[in-house]
Amino acid sequence: MDKINLLFSIDDHFVNQLKTLLYSIKVNSPDCYLHAFILQKKLHRQAEIQAFCQKIKIACTILTLKKDKFHHAPQTKRYPETIYYRLLAQNYLPAEVKKIIYLDADILCVNNIQSLYQTDISDYLYAAASHSQLTNFTNVVNKVRLKMYEAEEYYNSGVLLINVPQAQKEITVNDLQKFIVENRNNLILPDQDILNSLYGGRIYSIPDQIYNYDARKSLVYEMISGGSWDLNWVIEHTVFLHFCGRDKPWKKDYRSKFALLYKHYSHLAAKI
Repeated sequence: MDKINLLFSIDDHFVNQLKTLLYSIKVNSPDCYLHAFILQKKLHRQAEIQAFCQKIKIACTILTLKKDKFHHAPQTKRYPETIYYRLLAQNYLPAEVKKIIYLDADILCVNNIQSLYQTDISDYLYAAASHSQLTNFTNVVNKVRLKMYEAEEYYNSGVLLINVPQAQKEITVNDLQKFIVENRNNLILPDQDILNSLYGGRIYSIPDQIYNYDARKSLVYEMISGGSWDLNWVIEHTVFLHFCGRDKPWKKDYRSKFALLYKHYSHLAAKI
């Protein structure tokens, strides 16, 4: 049985979404031993999460960020302090964890995650996907905005396969804090901008249609694939659906083609 480490960083507002994501991973990766690590600073619903994980047979470890590392970083309701924690996760993980998958809470798993976990990133810090084939103009704008003129891609930070030992060697708190201070007024997608600006050249590129499918862009995926990446293809091949942007599937007025799928998993998770 393959052991797969999973990393999340949430506050109390995303506990239900985390449950849905964890349940969807368990259902679609039934032959894996899953260990969820949750990095947080002040999470009141820890016992609730641990009880849920126990019921669905996922090991769970709560990790506490002991010091206020990002008090000076840009924060909004949409981008709370927790978004930065993934950048320092390697400093809080047990020594035996050499590789881990980080996932945003607004994601749904619809196929087995083993293929991502088995990706060889021994020469990289991360594996991640860019959405450049969906919005190449935005990709160019981000490169210019962050002065990443030689970068090949602008990567989405919602799904990361992390090379933990290498991240421990190369990523420092001082580098992160210095970058935030110097670029504070230029950060639009804060954690993502930091990831790409400092470590974009150390990221192994993985296909977004498989591992970080932007649920807003289903028609664009179909168009650029000549009709191949339709709904049937997604259900058979895509591992992670990512509900990027402000419109979220747990809201009552969400109306995308994936609304029913998400609400189905959410309903089943809530019954546990």
